[in-house]
Amino acid sequence: MKGLFPITRRKKVSIPALFAAIILGIATWFFASDPERSPGGLNIPSGDFISSETGSVSVYYLDVGQGDSELICLPTGENILIDAGLSEGADQLTTYLGQLGVRKIDYLIATHPHADHIGGMAKVISNLEIGKIYVPKVADSQVPTTRVYENMLDAVEKKGLRLTQGKAGMTVLEQDNTRLEFLAPVEDEYNDLNNYSIVAKLTFGQRTFLFTGDAEKESEQQMLKKYADSLRSDVLKVCHHGSSSSSSVGFLKAVAPKYAIISCGKDNDYGHPNKEVLTRLANVGAEVYRTDEQGTILVSSDGIDLTVKTGLPLLAAS
Repeated sequence: MKGLFPITRRKKVSIPALFAAIILGIATWFFASDPERSPGGLNIPSGDFISSETGSVSVYYLDVGQGDSELICLPTGENILIDAGLSEGADQLTTYLGQLGVRKIDYLIATHPHADHIGGMAKVISNLEIGKIYVPKVADSQVPTTRVYENMLDAVEKKGLRLTQGKAGMTVLEQDNTRLEFLAPVEDEYNDLNNYSIVAKLTFGQRTFLFTGDAEKESEQQMLKKYADSLRSDVLKVCHHGSSSSSSVGFLKAVAPKYAIISCGKDNDYGHPNKEVLTRLANVGAEVYRTDEQGTILVSSDGIDLTVKTGLPLLAAS
């Protein structure tokens, strides 16, 4: 399927099979389109929290171990899921969504094709109604051959869904007092898959949330050049689990978050979050929350005030 954007699979196909695939693809196919590995299951709330209070947005920074997953529940009833953690926690993730009464993901965003971000995607796509799916377009030579990546593509194909390329400058949602836009990736090609990460900014009333995937310093610098006056956000999902390869001083100063959320696994092998990153966050006045210490974190807002809840009831990962 090489050349059919962006679903590219790095495997050999016979000429007849390729011809047949192209014919079928012209009729039905899609547009648009991995692996930091690590231990970590999914710790999820037991369902005591409703998905979104009337007139408020609820953002869940899910404790998926050494991975990423954020659920945004809008007061309109629409839901946004950014990444889906590791495959080991896929069952718990879909269980959690069900407990919150989430039956449809209106906007599904796979920031980049690493296993700790897309591991649960196949399960989510298979089990829930899905609206739009956004992924970055990765260069053909860098397309993963991992099973989790293939599983995600298989799930997309099986349900006849389309993928849309996510890139800087896109406005995904704009209605009333809500706006979701992409600030990265800025360039078409990177040496490191992490820098392909879709960076999304949510504006709800007067409050702003920035979701950064595993974007590293190269991507941060590009965003600084392109969106210097637009990066400021009240809540920052810290880049790349708090790795030293991200969270540059200039970027953090531009974002100037009130709250910084770090998603990482307890006692992980990577030393996340990096001590220097924690110092940089403190220097810009950010109050830091960590999934490895506080589990799933819920930030809610009525568009003016922000409320942070930790210690949500957890359902142990199997």
